[in-house]
Amino acid sequence: MIKSLYNTDCIEGAKTYLDDNSIDLILTDPPYGIEGQSLHKHYNRDENNVLDGYIEVAREDYEEFSREWIEQAERVLRPGGSIYIVSGYTNLRYILNALANTSLEEVNHIIWKYNFGVYTKNKFISSHYHILFYEKPGGKRTFNKYIRYGSDELFPDKKSMNYSDREDVWSIKRDFKKGQVKNKNQLPAELLKKIILYSSNEGDRVCDFFLGGFGTVKVAIGLGRKIAGFEKSEIAYNYNIASMDKIKPGEMLGSLRKPKGLGPKKSGKRWLKSDIRKVEEQFDRFLEDGLTKSAAIEAISKKYQRGKFGILNVLKKSGR
Repeated sequence: MIKSLYNTDCIEGAKTYLDDNSIDLILTDPPYGIEGQSLHKHYNRDENNVLDGYIEVAREDYEEFSREWIEQAERVLRPGGSIYIVSGYTNLRYILNALANTSLEEVNHIIWKYNFGVYTKNKFISSHYHILFYEKPGGKRTFNKYIRYGSDELFPDKKSMNYSDREDVWSIKRDFKKGQVKNKNQLPAELLKKIILYSSNEGDRVCDFFLGGFGTVKVAIGLGRKIAGFEKSEIAYNYNIASMDKIKPGEMLGSLRKPKGLGPKKSGKRWLKSDIRKVEEQFDRFLEDGLTKSAAIEAISKKYQRGKFGILNVLKKSGR
């Protein structure tokens, strides 16, 4: 499996080693173009346990760099494949412009709120990253809606756990590894696991164009996925590749929580005129019987196996 991880530039590496339409999911964290060698100054942290060899991209080169690697990402993604790009805001416009010049289509613009914000003196503290979620058109996109929380799981305040988990603002803490050697800007395993579970299946091929600390591929292997990836830094590559043999394929699967309730069978299915009419008539009858709007929608969802939000949209369109 480690034979598909290459110590090379991702642009040339993708051209050489990855076929067209061969990747199911790309999850990557490209250099930010902010002098990564001095990130400790931004985060006010001790760099003694941070691995040397971080390779930054000059600001004047960032636009062309983004265009070239995203073109390769588009090529290797299968139709229906997904890509998640983690980025700060400094050079975000170049990534967005590069995406706009491809066939890739936006699914979500996610905000990741993290702890340990950027150190500042005379302005607000920056404590979030952008996660750009795009898909390649032409095929069915994988999105496992109930992979982490089922439709029946609620918090004590009755808010849906599934709904909360799928909101586009994520509060996920960075991994704290006191005394351990780590990459310059490593993504937390919880964030990687969430994306991989939602947007791929066991046996799918997950690729990271900028391996860094190899976090993406380590989690992907643990979740039973195949992997591919590139790391230009020889220091980072050699250090992290040595630990890959310790990871057993699928070793994380047994520890995943089991969601309760997989949602209505017809959730997301096309609405026929006859379906809409039945829901409207049933809703009116439930209100006449004294049910609240919320209780009526709940009852209709169970009776017709439709999602609550789909039912709500149907009712709104008819003025109910």
